Amino acid sequence: MHGLGNDFVVLDALAHPISLSPEQLRRMADRHFGVGCDQILLVEPPRLADTDFHYRIFNADGGEVEQCGNGARCFARYVRDHRLSAKSEIRVGTRSGVIVPRLEADGQVTVNMGVPDFEPARIPFAAAARALTYNLEASGRRVEISALSMGNPHAVQIVADIERAPVAEEGPLIEHHASFPQRVNAGYLQVVSRRRILLRVHERGAGETLSCGTGACAAVVAGITRSLLDREVTVATRGGDLGISWAGDSKPVMMTRPAVTVFEGEIEI
Repeated sequence: MHGLGNDFVVLDALAHPISLSPEQLRRMADRHFGVGCDQILLVEPPRLADTDFHYRIFNADGGEVEQCGNGARCFARYVRDHRLSAKSEIRVGTRSGVIVPRLEADGQVTVNMGVPDFEPARIPFAAAARALTYNLEASGRRVEISALSMGNPHAVQIVADIERAPVAEEGPLIEHHASFPQRVNAGYLQVVSRRRILLRVHERGAGETLSCGTGACAAVVAGITRSLLDREVTVATRGGDLGISWAGDSKPVMMTRPAVTVFEGEIEI
């Protein structure tokens, strides 16, 4: 499946538990020797009484992560298409808390991505105190970032030209920066207008992807907190446009766009 080119292998673990080693996950994600994907998603039975399912996410490097916004839309589309739930809105448990994807009448999926968290200790990010922006040293230069969590950690910087942003060279350095003990997703944001931005993201454990749902949410939140954006923003990624809205303060971030099934099959692992 894919959400704007951010692609996934989705495994149904409802009837039988699935346990894969990091090596098996990496092989499945390999685009030459496996199926090929940015992340592997597991659909599991609920672990909490007030949820319908549990959702696990593994990056292409075999590491488990807390959240994935494009994957959440694919998760909702998967359970509906396979008649695992007749609900238009489901509650899904993740490592970072409960999310609530909703299938719209036009086939798109809206996901309540939760409330962004700016407290350094909870991102987690090594900083003496919470601030609007922070400075990092990366690739021999000082980088100004916004740091926040959308259930997973993000470092967002504003650039003048998205095409010239050093995503491939600098992204891995920011991902592994000592200030982020659990690594971080590195976002590069160009403001086009108060209601439209361009975005590229180097994802933790996956590299640059065509689209990143939590990265889009983090970028819009960062832009709004810096008074650069309105409350509803179109985020243009290399895989397509995402609709992101945030009312501010303690309100959740909402994300809307489609989710697509590419093919179904089997793999011997």
